[in-house]
Amino acid sequence: MWMKPSLSLKLYVNYIRYFIDMKHFIDINKIDTTELRAILDRAHAMKKAFKEGNRPRLLDGMQLAMIFEKPSTRTRVSFEVGMQQLGGHALYLNSETSQLGRGETIADTARVLSRFVDAIMIRTYKHSDVKEMAKHASVPVINGLTDYSHPCQIMADLMTYEEHRGTIAGKIVTWLGDMNNVTTSWMHAAEKFGCALRIACPEEFKPPVSKLPEQIQFVHDPANAVNDSDLIITDTWISMGDTDSQAKREALEPYQVNTTLMAQARPDALFMHCLPAHRGEEVTDDVLDGSQSVILDEAENRLHAQKAILLWCLERL
Repeated sequence: MWMKPSLSLKLYVNYIRYFIDMKHFIDINKIDTTELRAILDRAHAMKKAFKEGNRPRLLDGMQLAMIFEKPSTRTRVSFEVGMQQLGGHALYLNSETSQLGRGETIADTARVLSRFVDAIMIRTYKHSDVKEMAKHASVPVINGLTDYSHPCQIMADLMTYEEHRGTIAGKIVTWLGDMNNVTTSWMHAAEKFGCALRIACPEEFKPPVSKLPEQIQFVHDPANAVNDSDLIITDTWISMGDTDSQAKREALEPYQVNTTLMAQARPDALFMHCLPAHRGEEVTDDVLDGSQSVILDEAENRLHAQKAILLWCLERL
């Protein structure tokens, strides 16, 4: 004889279903291309609607915990403002203002925060810490940056390129300088979105990879790397926590993005930098402030791309 499930049983089943189907935003290569496309399409639509004054509170009353072990300007402001624009609220936590700095485990932090908030964004050093957070949280976890990857930034970059030039599929993207977390996420994006990615860096900086997808290649000569490129990207040479910085600067000097190098790319090539920039080091002022630079659009689009990521994670897309 069939019996109507009790309320507690239904809540338990819904909890298990939600936990299994939960959408974490950890790395671009771990998310289906159709899902990534849906996030970008929503980001474009929301930006257009926002500029027109249409600002629905799609996350009304929802809470985002933001954990910062690495300091930030763009990540903090874009997530905090994004939650406010969507009707939610963001809570800022760092090592000094939480028990993470006093020895509480990531697992315990994840379990406790999951009882208070609807999602967690974490910006930290170890990529394993984000994975550990996602493993033990019962709410979606977003990678705000690790030493390994920076997926939110690349979603904003892709959005920016599409605004200015349309699809990035079939285009040539060139990365110059240090191999870092942004490079890794661009490698993930190249596979997902079908662009060619050339990485120009010193031989000793090349990671020990045995096999690369055919659209990704290392080109050690910077002039050859930018030839006919549609998009030129660089980042700071000295990241937080780097040592032996002078030796690194000397090795990377030939990879500075300047007007001479930009002239080797396509005439309509764009320039991107996730900021903050060390002017006169990895890029010159005339490039950073020049007509091909879209760094301010790129920075603004962190807001819109991350709002779409939040909606995707919270099943509001």
